Formats: sequence, structure tokens, C-alpha cells
Amino acid sequence: MKITAINLYRFDIPLKAPIAISLGTIENARNILVEIQTNEGITGWGEGSPFWMIVGETQASGMAAAEDMARLLIGKNPLDIEGCLNALLRYLPAHPTTRSAFDMALYDIAAKAARMPLYQFLGGSKRTLITDETIYINTPERMVEDALRIQEKGADAIKVKLGTNLRDDIARIEAIRSAIGPNTPIRTDANQGWDVVTASGVLRVIGGMNVQYCEQPIKRYDIAGLRQIRQQSNVPIMADESLFDAVDAIRLVREEAVDYFNIKLSKSGGIFEALKINAIGEAAGIPCMIGCMSESRLALTANAHFASARQNVRFYDLDACFEHANDPIHGGITYTGYQIELPETPGIGAEVDPAFLKKLPVLTIS
Repeated sequence: MKITAINLYRFDIPLKAPIAISLGTIENARNILVEIQTNEGITGWGEGSPFWMIVGETQASGMAAAEDMARLLIGKNPLDIEGCLNALLRYLPAHPTTRSAFDMALYDIAAKAARMPLYQFLGGSKRTLITDETIYINTPERMVEDALRIQEKGADAIKVKLGTNLRDDIARIEAIRSAIGPNTPIRTDANQGWDVVTASGVLRVIGGMNVQYCEQPIKRYDIAGLRQIRQQSNVPIMADESLFDAVDAIRLVREEAVDYFNIKLSKSGGIFEALKINAIGEAAGIPCMIGCMSESRLALTANAHFASARQNVRFYDLDACFEHANDPIHGGITYTGYQIELPETPGIGAEVDPAFLKKLPVLTIS
């Protein structure tokens, strides 16, 4: 099998409303869509969601990198996933989000060629996945409204974005906990917004409020600070921005800095690297979460396949499409409340609506 052509799309999806985290505000999902065609008629689809404030990529820089990456893959065997990805990595060692879109499309082709759904191709089985839903930074009053809405929909857990300052962040959690009662777990995410002192202060206060964990309380490079917070806090600490690849995972294990790993395909460079990160976590006794950026149900479906295939993935944060104003995906995962159902069709099992696809700017490399 050979790669004969690759189509690159600017995959823009409007949001229902802007979403705010400590690092900035997102107005629209500006993603990258990759379609790899082969001489055997099998097509693979991949999507990357470049969160510039986390991965250092934009849609524009990703599209420029994707053009070069596509030229490198023309004529190669798509079933040689490691060889294809190593070629991309040698040429551009950065750009993990762009690379993840190619990675996803290659796995889609391989699973289709094997006539297996992706979770089965990865050596796993179908499991029950239940996602949380995220509340973004706002006034305590508005965040309480969101929490009550999510609780009413039957959420097993609510994720709350924090990372502004000690007083306001404590007020947000206190207000939410008071409104929803003691039982629904709260998952917090500061997106690097605190320093060590602030993080320790916030977590000391909210630690008795059924807070399941805190993601990335401080700057991604401050591993010693993460270890210090973990030692002082009764809230488990999860690495997100500190964890891009397997090398980061090894360092976090060696430093005993965190309790959990957050794996995101758009951050890790795709499934190939995510499998390594999870294996390191599993060997070290560190459970993982599968997270997301602002992907459509196409990439969310690939994320869900990966999570289902690896039992060390214990938490699921696959709610990005809840914020999208429209859904341009055919097939893919479905949501019953917050429970995720995987497709049984070969490959990822999701494709872009052809009518929506025709509206997107496209660059063809052949």
C-alpha cells in the first residue's frame, strides 16, 4: 500500500460562546484536518486542535508545517506507522498537534485495512467511558449556574477551570460546592495559573470539598514545584502541560511529581506517543486521563478508542464538542448523557460531512 495524495483542510468550527481559561480565551475552534488517500482506495482521517497557548502552534503555522509533512509521506507505506512518524519527527521535532493529525489518519488506515475498529486494532476491548463536562472561568454566580445545569444532566463529575488568584478561585469552588451538594466530585484545572504558594493555599482550603484532583497548578517547567505541592496537598496532582511525550513522563515519574497523567493526542503528537506515555504511567503506578483541546467528534472518537483500549486510562475528559455551535461529523462516538458509545465500524469510524467539507479551504499534495 502507498500514500498517493493528502488533502489538508483549515477545519474551522464556531463555538456557542467564547471559553476562558487562565492562559487566554478561545473564540472559535481553528483545527487542522488531514485526509490521507492510498492506492488501495482506503482513506484515513485525522484532526489536530492547535491550542497556541499550550502547544505553541496555531492553525496557520500548523498548515504550513502540514504541507511539508505531507510531501514527506507521499509514496510511503501508511501501514509503516512508526517509519512515517519518525520521518515527520526527524524533519520537524516540534509541531505535535500537526503531527497528531497525520498519526490519527495513519492509524485510521491501518485499522481499516485490518477491518477492525481502532480500539480492537490497538489490542483493547470496548469499555464504558463516562466523560465529565467543563466549567470555564467566569464569576462564581455564572459558574454555579453552569454547575447546576451539568449536575441536572446527570454528570458523574464536574471539571472546573481555575488559575486566577487565591481568593477568587476559592470563592468559585466554595460557591459551586455549596450549590451542588457534597456528592458530585469536582475536578479542578489551573492551567499553570498559580505559583507554588497560591496553589498550596487554594488546595489546602478546597481539599475537604470532594475535589478529585488538580490539573497543572503551576508552570509546566517547574517540576520541583509540582513535587512540593504534591507533598503538601491532600488533593492529588495531575500533569497536563508538563507532559508532552514519553521523555516528560519519565522525568515526572523520576521526580515523584504527580499522581496522574493527562494524555491528549493533540499534545502528545498522536496515538503512537500516547501509548508510550500510558505504558510509563502504568509501570509507575500512575493512572491516566484522556483529555482534549477543542476537537470535533472526529478526533474525540480517536481519543475514545485509545482510552477504551488501555485500562490504565481511568478518567475521561472528552467534552470539547459540547461547546461547538454545529457538528460536522458523520458517525463517530455518541453521547447518552455523559456516557460515550464507540462505533464498531473499521478504523476510527468517523468522517466529515461532505457538504461541510466542500466549504473548507483545501490544499492537495500528491
